[in-house]
Amino acid sequence: MNSSAKPAPRIVIIGAGFSGIGLAIYLQQAGIHDFVILEKAASLGGTWRENTYPGAECDVPSALYSFSFEHNAQWHYKWAEQAQILDYLQHVAEKHGLLPHMRFGRQVIGGKWDAASKQWQVQTADGGTLACQFLVTAVGQLHVPNLTRLPNAEIFRGEQFHSAQWRHDIDLHGKCVAVIGNAASAVQFIPQVAKQVARLSVFQRSPNWIFPKQDRPYAAWEQWLSDHVPGVAKLYRLRLWLRAELIIFPLMRGSKWLAKFGTKMTTDYIAEKIADPELRKKLLPDYPIGAKRILFSDDYYDALARPNVELITTPIAGLTASGVKCVDGSEIEVDVVIYGTGFRTNPFLSSISLVGAGDTLLKDQWKDGAHAYLGISTNGFPNLFMMYGPNTNLGHNSIIIMSEAQARYIVQAIQGLDQRDAAAMDIKPEVESAFNDELQQRLATMIWSKVEASWYIDGKRITNNWAGSTQEYLRRCKQIDWGNYVLEKRA
Repeated sequence: MNSSAKPAPRIVIIGAGFSGIGLAIYLQQAGIHDFVILEKAASLGGTWRENTYPGAECDVPSALYSFSFEHNAQWHYKWAEQAQILDYLQHVAEKHGLLPHMRFGRQVIGGKWDAASKQWQVQTADGGTLACQFLVTAVGQLHVPNLTRLPNAEIFRGEQFHSAQWRHDIDLHGKCVAVIGNAASAVQFIPQVAKQVARLSVFQRSPNWIFPKQDRPYAAWEQWLSDHVPGVAKLYRLRLWLRAELIIFPLMRGSKWLAKFGTKMTTDYIAEKIADPELRKKLLPDYPIGAKRILFSDDYYDALARPNVELITTPIAGLTASGVKCVDGSEIEVDVVIYGTGFRTNPFLSSISLVGAGDTLLKDQWKDGAHAYLGISTNGFPNLFMMYGPNTNLGHNSIIIMSEAQARYIVQAIQGLDQRDAAAMDIKPEVESAFNDELQQRLATMIWSKVEASWYIDGKRITNNWAGSTQEYLRRCKQIDWGNYVLEKRA
């Protein structure tokens, strides 16, 4: 990619998933067309392109896990499957003419702020460079698989792979399979794998709080109403949003009566599905409900109750040539090992080396944990905007809501700089510090702080989750306070 081949774009967006696509559309709506989207893969879609494991679907209702400006009346299920979400993103990108702005196979490995030109110099893995005034990271938090292998993995003679890199060429029928991990992805693919294999051994470190999903296909008349009757789709989306804000979010804040209600729901659900009292005990968490991500499934417990499935809670010592060995000396022979070990959510932006003003490395600035004002701006990195950045993940609602708020904020920033005849903006350090001090104080009172091990936590700080409601975040992102930024005039 030679920067001299074409005029340099004003804005570079890294990532062609929900956030990158959403921002591009908001830019177009504001009359801003001078942007490119750099995507490392050969096609768009982000996590919905990468995760193709059996049973992959969203754990947020489809009507809420979609753009507010791009309603889809044709969702097949209340909770959309991976393939249809990917189709939705492809449709949205094509409808809004985004494909000409996308550069596929361009993995961004670094970016350096040039104070003299007030531009970012972006480096790609193919050796190319690209200059831009604004750099936006839209790479998400769940895109780098946690590929940590078990001890002695290299001597195992069978097949092994991560769920985010599913080996569709491996036929699991009649095989003996081990699944390492049982969180969000595993809860979805375990029921599908259990139907195929001769024996499935699920290795669990800690159980999850799981609610029944109550999924079902939409009826044709429901799709028709959603598409043709004004207001129906918006009211339905509003109902889903309010349920998350008024019921699930208070649980994150430690509501005792909601915790009691949720605990009973899971306990009753386990009792309904699992007859074995010992297995029931293994499936009931010993940490507060909501402290780790609550999962939704209609078939996970059914899968564990199958005669060909065993839940193993004995810690793993490592692999052998023919299977999995536990610390008690027992060994389970298997043909295939599937890692359902999730993603590397910390450190943030670990795959991109960003160098700001004064040659400051972002990874050094974040050595004690990632932080950013509104999860969007961090001091010393002018004109760098983050989408789905530090402390913007949700434990109760749709991340698309946060993403759209960030997109509107970034568009407002670009327009505001032009109106002020300025070339760059940098969040003041005292503003960022005050914001994050307040945020961490609030997070310390949330239910997520009640556990030591969680992907929400980086060391001793909660660096992933937002401490408030989505309504609060929308309000705080609605209008830029220009007094919070240092502006640099054009040269």
